[in-house]
Amino acid sequence: MPIETAKLIDVHAHVRLEATNGAAGVHGPEHGVDENGQPWYRVGNYRLSGVRHLNSPFTDPELRLRRMDRAGIDFQVLSASPLNYFHHIDVPSAVSFCRRHNDALAELVGRYPDRLGGLAALPMQDPRAATEELERSVGELGLWGAATGTEFAGEPLHSPEFDRLYEAFVRLDVPLFLHPAPAGIDGPPGDPALKRFDLDVIIGFAAQETIAVATLIFGGVLERHPRLDVWISHGGGAAAFTAGRLAQAGMKRPWASQSMKKDGAFEEMLSRLWFDTHLNDDRALALLTQVVGPDRLVFGTNFAGWDQPEDGHHGAVPPALAGNARRLLRKDRDRNDKAHNGGTP
Repeated sequence: MPIETAKLIDVHAHVRLEATNGAAGVHGPEHGVDENGQPWYRVGNYRLSGVRHLNSPFTDPELRLRRMDRAGIDFQVLSASPLNYFHHIDVPSAVSFCRRHNDALAELVGRYPDRLGGLAALPMQDPRAATEELERSVGELGLWGAATGTEFAGEPLHSPEFDRLYEAFVRLDVPLFLHPAPAGIDGPPGDPALKRFDLDVIIGFAAQETIAVATLIFGGVLERHPRLDVWISHGGGAAAFTAGRLAQAGMKRPWASQSMKKDGAFEEMLSRLWFDTHLNDDRALALLTQVVGPDRLVFGTNFAGWDQPEDGHHGAVPPALAGNARRLLRKDRDRNDKAHNGGTP
């Protein structure tokens, strides 16, 4: 079902592409089977064991589509696996990987245009290279935006060095999806306490998402780029739960800008961001909806991941989320009609 008429659109779904094997040079990725017949997948010094790569929904589009059908998902927007962001490796290897990934992703979604769309991978350790790859991926390959991690070698999210990239998102009229990556995949190892009980992907991801929200707002990114659309995975981490404390910091802490001093300023900026609904808890989703409003939520699953419920998603899915996704992804008919006729979309 094409996205223009889809009733359930999943915007949080990762893909691993066979064409990218070895695309990052010594960093991989590569996969195989050990002496006990167990599959493994390697990125840099990180090795994932016991998780099937081949013949899985992550790599086989026919298996993906069948599982989508069982879950009632009409359309899915694919982005690189967090294992494959490569935001901390040398620039040439990162550029090589992203180009090959984006070429292969464009070819894949081009074979299934009524079921799949794609987001580009970007070499974020080099803002100029990231801008060039976004322009190529959208302008030449037809991808719908980009997906990146939240932390990179070099500059933070709010650095002026990224302004040229954010300007390109606005000029190309496409959104940015932010999703964390496990610490130590190809960069710093992170807090050792997060290595207990897989907390790096449970609590660590939520921390990265919350930090990204605060950085975009306190760092002035949304003020400098008022037409930039960013959506953040897993409901923005703990952003809704800590919104009051963050707002108070904006009014009281000495580093905060004058624009953050007025009552409601933080909440206004928070409601400019978009969030997927993959929270695994209706109570958390209710709070997020109350804090940011229902118009800024889009449906997500982390499709085929460890935290996707067996029935495909957690709880009932409001029909309005599909319309929200179309607006975010620039596939809304009313919006496109206005743009075509010279109106303000």
